[in-house]
Amino acid sequence: MDTSVDRITQPWGSRTPYARGGTWPSRVDTHLAQGVEPEAVDRWVQAASILHSDGDAMDIAVKDGRMVGVRGRVVDRVNRGRLGPKDVFGWQANASPDRLTRPLVRRDGRLTESDWDTAMELVAARSRDLLQERGPGSIGFYTSGQLFLEEYYTLAVAARAGIGTNHLDGNTRLCTSTAAEALKESFGCDGQPGSYDDIDHADVIALFGHNLAETQPVQWMRILDRLEGSDPPRLVCVDPRPTRVARAATVHLAPRIGTNVALLNALLHEIIRTGRIDHDYVEAHTVGFEEVAERVRDCTPEWAERICDVPAARIAEAAEVLGTADRLLSTVLQGVYQSHQATAAAVQINNLHLLRGMLGRPGAGVLQMNGQPTAQNTRECGANGDLPGFRNWQNDQHVADLAKVWNVEPMTIPHYAPPTHAMQMFRYAEQGSIRMLWISGTNPAVSLPELSRIRSILSQDRLFVVVQDLFLTETAQLADVVLPAATWGEKTGTFTNADRTVHLSVKAVEPPGEARPDLDIFLDYAQRMGFRDKNGGPLVSWHDPESAFEAWKRCSAGRPCDYTGLTYDKLRDASGIQWPCNEQAPDGTDRLYTDGIAWAKPDVCETYGKDLVTGAAVSTVEYRSLNPDGKAMLKAAEYLPPHEVPGDDYPFQLTTGRTLYHFHTRTKTGRAPQLNAAAPDVWVEMSSSDAAAQGLDEGDLVEVTSPRGALRGRLRITDIRPGLIFVPFHYGYWDTASGSGPDEATPPRAANEMTVTDWDAVSKQPLFKSAAAAVTLLEKSSGQPAPAPTTTASAPARAGGVRPTEGGATAQVRESTDPSGDDIAGGTR
Repeated sequence: MDTSVDRITQPWGSRTPYARGGTWPSRVDTHLAQGVEPEAVDRWVQAASILHSDGDAMDIAVKDGRMVGVRGRVVDRVNRGRLGPKDVFGWQANASPDRLTRPLVRRDGRLTESDWDTAMELVAARSRDLLQERGPGSIGFYTSGQLFLEEYYTLAVAARAGIGTNHLDGNTRLCTSTAAEALKESFGCDGQPGSYDDIDHADVIALFGHNLAETQPVQWMRILDRLEGSDPPRLVCVDPRPTRVARAATVHLAPRIGTNVALLNALLHEIIRTGRIDHDYVEAHTVGFEEVAERVRDCTPEWAERICDVPAARIAEAAEVLGTADRLLSTVLQGVYQSHQATAAAVQINNLHLLRGMLGRPGAGVLQMNGQPTAQNTRECGANGDLPGFRNWQNDQHVADLAKVWNVEPMTIPHYAPPTHAMQMFRYAEQGSIRMLWISGTNPAVSLPELSRIRSILSQDRLFVVVQDLFLTETAQLADVVLPAATWGEKTGTFTNADRTVHLSVKAVEPPGEARPDLDIFLDYAQRMGFRDKNGGPLVSWHDPESAFEAWKRCSAGRPCDYTGLTYDKLRDASGIQWPCNEQAPDGTDRLYTDGIAWAKPDVCETYGKDLVTGAAVSTVEYRSLNPDGKAMLKAAEYLPPHEVPGDDYPFQLTTGRTLYHFHTRTKTGRAPQLNAAAPDVWVEMSSSDAAAQGLDEGDLVEVTSPRGALRGRLRITDIRPGLIFVPFHYGYWDTASGSGPDEATPPRAANEMTVTDWDAVSKQPLFKSAAAAVTLLEKSSGQPAPAPTTTASAPARAGGVRPTEGGATAQVRESTDPSGDDIAGGTR
């Protein structure tokens, strides 16, 4: 059956219901440029999504050397042919006329076009001068969650063993560093225990601070199909906004911002009080039960109600659903990760699964999710706050093992302290100890907190800024050298999604002008710098994506993220394989911890853990004494109030977040016509009761202020919890009069003008959801609604006068449930 669906007004498409324990039916989504028919496509080239962490597999349609569309890969385990709105429309940004096509170098205060040799030699020369004058600690690298595995690994080798700097992190620090930290705290190692396939088997699915419908829309399609099939799952949703998940939930809890730990402690209290614990599992596979039980002993639902402003009866109801689940799947994202006590809260969700023995079986698992498409690779490859291959920087044997892989002396690899996290790197740049900052594939001038401070840091004369990107972003406009990069569809490489599924993305078209793949840029830099191993050979010995992948395999061998059983050819044939994949698991591994906890023993664990309140590192001796047998760790946490709370001057809580139609700072999605039209500008969400008290109406122009800055936007009145203001963080200034930041002609519209420079003590993830704010009317609406989507969590509380989100003819996507025919079958041709 073929149908044509407007995937802006109907973003999750049509339904293919199926029963619990069944196989998710296929549905192939195809979108081609206007006037292009499937039979006119010259070739279809294998790829996967680069605009969220689902890892949706797709084929790129190529005609006359140009991208002309995409279709879902029906053979892939992740999406079974489905594509989300960003998948089907986002590819158009590749052909945007404002792509960077030549390097830019700042001369006399202005960025001017240059050639690659001049630009790269300038970068290399500055690097050599700083190494000689100030040492490796004067150079920092800040990368993305959107490059390929091969590129992260090359950068990690160059930075850690070539330069010898400890200053390497990714913007995944803003996104999912708490996911990694929570997994390490509970299981001794990073890596998702669960699988997307658990959606097929779970009878209860709990979503903690995770707006799955908008952040991973294809997996929401999967849940929607389960909900319409026989034996549907019960949903528990924890979110202060009226998301699509909340509307479909059996129980919806909308706690006050910053109180997640109190709520979770109350849920654990009820699980323990009612005896819904798998005592055999806890005894065999965990340590720390007594500490957790004692910590939550007095955390009753009534106690939590006073803190969280959630009815005690509703908390007890949620605990009943969680406690009676036969197979419980939990997912977690930014509502936990970017909030107060982030890691402590995420660990309590792990505790819930450990207490109930809900791990390692179909439908029983936890997904500490990622937000970005290749966030998992930054963690595996050591392009963030870890050593490559999930090695422990405190374990000398792990450092020696990595040094052997790279053929360098162990002291070459900095391990005198934890790898520097992004927020600290910008602080070092502010203080002057970091004098060169290389930013690849990300836009901190919009995405980091307290933007006036970030712009000031990046504008320092003493800081040499290199930006490697597709467009002249707000950050690139502040750079000394801008390097034009190729992107998805214009280069080959692999990337790993949130449930450990590895995909191959093959080059389909040539990049514009002189733009180069990020891998080629890093290889050029390594060659110019003359990085050598201890025998005088080249430190970076690979030359293309496939040889870089083979080098990574050697680094991953024997580690939790073992890729040694994977090859490019195998990934072409299978279209998505979950690591570890090796001799013992040649077809990949569906779920971790099916036979107990594998990577928590003191000699192999990735970390010895941290104190969940202070972030202080646990010593090797302490870890060995507490967990000599390498079991999962049940770790308790007391609730502490947020650092910034509402008061007379700033009476509201401010939270930031995402919308279905945009990714990160809109660098790509803002240049896709359908996506931009669906959510063209920033807006401000407020509850009906708060709006009435303030005398505000839908569409009013308001100013939101915090102790750090302000934002102006039109008001959307929703069913968000009272006392809370929501602003999407995607909107910067590249498409405004100024192009780079607010000025007299450009009102402030970036949410991070207002957010606080504060971070979780354990994961060092910024607290984008913990600020105090005020709202002031600037202009009454003349009937114009806010530019917010009506199809999502931003749907208005009252429909009068608010238009539905519009898609139009160009937003049509063909959906086929017939997987036959050359124009539907997956594969590269």
